[in-house]
This record gives sequence, structure tokens and C-alpha cells, in this order.
Amino acid sequence: MADQVPVLSIVFMAVTAVFAFAIPVFLLIWYKKKKHASVVPFFIGCAVMLMFALTLESLVHTVVFLTPGGRKIQSNIWLYALYGGLMAGLFEESGRWIAFRTVLKRWSGNDANALMYGAGHGGFEAAALVGTSMISNLVVSVMINTGTMNLITDQLEGDVLAQINAAVRTLVTASSYLFLVSLAERVSAIILHIALSVLVWFSVKKKKFSLLLTAFLIHFAVDFVTAALAGLGTHTAITEVAIAVMSLAAAFLSKRVWDKEKTVLE
Repeated sequence: MADQVPVLSIVFMAVTAVFAFAIPVFLLIWYKKKKHASVVPFFIGCAVMLMFALTLESLVHTVVFLTPGGRKIQSNIWLYALYGGLMAGLFEESGRWIAFRTVLKRWSGNDANALMYGAGHGGFEAAALVGTSMISNLVVSVMINTGTMNLITDQLEGDVLAQINAAVRTLVTASSYLFLVSLAERVSAIILHIALSVLVWFSVKKKKFSLLLTAFLIHFAVDFVTAALAGLGTHTAITEVAIAVMSLAAAFLSKRVWDKEKTVLE
């Protein structure tokens, strides 16, 4: 029998895909009903993630990695982790800061809008990166298991065919639980994005540059550690625990800032 993608892997892909889209929607409804936040910051958060992280930052990476210096960065674990952390912190925290200073200024009266923005920022990333990739994995997995994958591979050759075959091999051989790990990682990321949004929100509202710097340093640290652990071949569970711990620490810090600075009327 030809190689098959385990049924459990397909189930976990589907679960992860559903939750990657459902969690942002749940947060949107929750903050709207329970915190009386506006829906506008949610969609501004989505737009900032798309524009600053998934578009502008990605374009910079493309240009940088074409240079000799960029190739050197890619070949060195520590330089790559340093570069990745700096770029993530720079683009995303700048995006938050600009959004809060401009288009969201009129919504600054309700601090719950910081939470709503963070839900949009992190939620869009979860849907765009994990949700769509899991749907793609599901489609390919069904084609593998029904023996129709050759409809695609027969039309390919060279590097593209090699990449597709590698992706197929990964789906067939990967441990099923790894597809749920992606969901756990996104939950941690959404918590982190909400926490960072609170810090930048009050940085703008209270004119405290230290909070913006804190958000940048936290973002840098999380991405640096994540990239470094991945580059060192650290077990996935250890990496995810590290991300979760850092995200929860950021949430704890942002809660303290929230309790001290909030002006929202109960």
C-alpha cells in the first residue's frame, strides 16, 4: 500500500484549522459584549499585521537575504535569531504605535480597545499562517490518501517537484500531535500580542516611552529565543513551553500596567 497520511493527523489538522479561525472570532465577540470594545480596533489590528508583518517585513527579508550579508545571517543560528527578533519587534511594535497614534486615536477613551486590537493583530496572524496552512495540508493529505496526488506531481519537475515531494513526505511521516502544537503556539502568540498591545496602548496614551521600549524588548526576546531554540534543534515541546512561559510573563506584566493605568469606566 502506498504511503498514507494518518487519520489522526488529518483530524488534528482539521481541529487546528477550525480553532485558528474560531479563536479570533470568539475574542471579537467576547470583547465586544463583555468589555464593550469597538470592533474597529480588531480590524485595524488585522490590517496592521497584514501590512507591517506579513507584507513590509517579508519584503525586507526577501531583499536582505539576497545579499551576501543576508546569506551570512541565514547560515548562523545566532545572527539569524538576532536579526529575526529585531525585525519582528521593530515592524510589529512600530505598527501598533502608529495605529494607536493615528487611526485609533478616536477610540482611546475605552482601554478595552487595546485588547480588541491585540485580538485582531494576533488573530489575523493565526488565521493567515496556521489556519490557511492547515487547510492546504488537509487538501494535500486527502489527495495523498486517495491516490490523486500524481495529478499535480506529474506536471512538475526540478526543484518544485522536490519541494512538493518533501512536503508530502513530511505529512506522511510527521507525528500526529505536531499538528496540534501549531495551535498551542498560536494561542501563546495571541496572548503575547494582546499583552504587547496593552503596553504600547498605554505608552501612547500616557506618553511613556518606556512601555514602548518594553514591548519591543519582549517581542525581540520571544522571537530570538524561538529562533535560537529551533536552530539548535531543541525538542518542540521545550520550545513551546518556553514560548508559553514568556507569553504568560508578558501577560502578567501587561495586567499590572493595565491595573495601574486604565481609565475605562466600569
